[in-house]
Amino acid sequence: MNVHVKTVTTLALLLGLASLHCGKKNTSPSGGGNNNNNNSGTPKGTDSIYAPVDPTPAISIGFFGNDWQAKTFTAPATTAATAAGGAVTDSLTINVNKVITKVSPYIYGNNSVLWMQQMVTQPTLIGYIKDLSPKIIRGPGGSISDVYFFNDTTAAPSDAPASLLDANGNSTATSYWFGGNTQSWTLALSNYYGMLGQTKSTGIITINYGYARYGTSASPVTTAAHLAADWVRYDNGRTKFWEIGNETYGNWEAGYRIDQSQNKDGQPQLVTGALYGQHLKVFADSMRAAAKQTGATIYIGATLYQQAPASYDYASIQTWNQGVFSQAGNTPDFYIVHNYFTAYNTNSSVSDILSTSIPVSTNMMAYVQSQITAAGVAQKPIALTEWNIQATGSKQNVSYIAGIHAAKTVGSIIKNQFGEASRWDLGNGYSNGDDQGLFNVGDEPGAPLWNPRPAFYYLYYFQQFFGDRMVADSLKAVNGDLTTYSSTFSSGQAGTVIINSGTLNHIVSIDFQHFPAGSQYYWYTLTGGTDNGNFSGQVFVNGTGPSTATGGPLNYATLKANAAPLTGTIKISVPPLSVIYLVADKK
Repeated sequence: MNVHVKTVTTLALLLGLASLHCGKKNTSPSGGGNNNNNNSGTPKGTDSIYAPVDPTPAISIGFFGNDWQAKTFTAPATTAATAAGGAVTDSLTINVNKVITKVSPYIYGNNSVLWMQQMVTQPTLIGYIKDLSPKIIRGPGGSISDVYFFNDTTAAPSDAPASLLDANGNSTATSYWFGGNTQSWTLALSNYYGMLGQTKSTGIITINYGYARYGTSASPVTTAAHLAADWVRYDNGRTKFWEIGNETYGNWEAGYRIDQSQNKDGQPQLVTGALYGQHLKVFADSMRAAAKQTGATIYIGATLYQQAPASYDYASIQTWNQGVFSQAGNTPDFYIVHNYFTAYNTNSSVSDILSTSIPVSTNMMAYVQSQITAAGVAQKPIALTEWNIQATGSKQNVSYIAGIHAAKTVGSIIKNQFGEASRWDLGNGYSNGDDQGLFNVGDEPGAPLWNPRPAFYYLYYFQQFFGDRMVADSLKAVNGDLTTYSSTFSSGQAGTVIINSGTLNHIVSIDFQHFPAGSQYYWYTLTGGTDNGNFSGQVFVNGTGPSTATGGPLNYATLKANAAPLTGTIKISVPPLSVIYLVADKK
């Protein structure tokens, strides 16, 4: 992502039909209104024959879905609770037989970065990541990838100049990064691989494309492609997914503008999509040859711009996608986009932030696919390898609102059938609360090292309570506050995530269609604290909050879920600005 956004220190049952935000639907639930569950757990007026049919896998997921595995729900420890009282305001109907998509195993990913220490030496951090189970963790880290030499220790190759040009043509001394650096403050490549093993994650690696631009050898493109191929050989089959550069269209990236007096193969001063497309074919040839030598299967991704360029965007962005397609053709195996959802460097409000999750992810997928179609090349899987919010000024990024946004966005990512998604990032720099990191790297006042931010909890419970298939639901809503995403587990349970982006309390009735229901249902309610105005840095899980000034309860893994008998209508209270994670037992 943009280096100016990533400030580096030295250190339920859920889903709306089609592609509409189900919280905006005001149609009656299919099968009737508030159907009650009788004592056998069978919805009144509907059958209990569970016979789902998986749809044809989406091309946008493609090979990212090859590692899909059936998911088993493990019931948590519980405390007895009762159904919500009061009049029902919203009615949710979930059709467990109508599968929208099998959930890609790689949509819960995150980004590692090189300033997070050696990670494998931090057991507390590793424990949190294992619990989070992102399944895929990108490295080596955003814009740093374009000044990163995986096989060096302290010095860059002789053909990497000491100074590079910025977007305005100013020459600035360059700090290169190295995979062999074992100092305690950074992350060596060997320990990136070690961290993946310890957390049972796979990798997605961004290779150094910038070197193909700023390198001063006789053929910098060939030299950079050979370096990438050497990494594929060194990797020896551990990594399947490879990105050619980070945000290669960006004027913040190394190599966007080069010193033509040092270039020896006649490259233009500014990068273009067409040039990148030409270079990508050279990288792909070298990397695939290296993979063949080791017997590995790899997939190579090309960077695209994620939305229609604005009139004020510079020339490289204006024609980036068309240029890539025209020159790379069908060479890439997948396409890569990044998105930071909210307005850049803006003191965004709660509604500004939470209103972005669905339209931004939906429009992004539609735009990229339309660009591919217009170019006449084949549709490919789509990976969202960086996403977050970029609000500033009120500690939005470290608040529970960022957590609600994360839950709402993950659901929309699944619904729009992205193949892969990695949130930015595991650790960053506090910067008075403008920190996109999921964990405190040690510079947040009053918080222990690696303390999980609120977003961690929303993502953790999402994975715990969301199944391996997203299924259709319909919400009869009193207003547009609620968003729902529903799912089933291969072990037989069904669940929903209910997200309240508004300031009113809702009472939601839930009806499962075609579901052989069991004896009880479980749920967690996540809400924010009262500190810091609208952007509390605390999250409460079923009323239990953090023992420190920020974050949430560290006993999250053993915190008891609410449980109630699955007899009669499920009625759940959804407080203002909250997320409900709910699963119903099978018969």
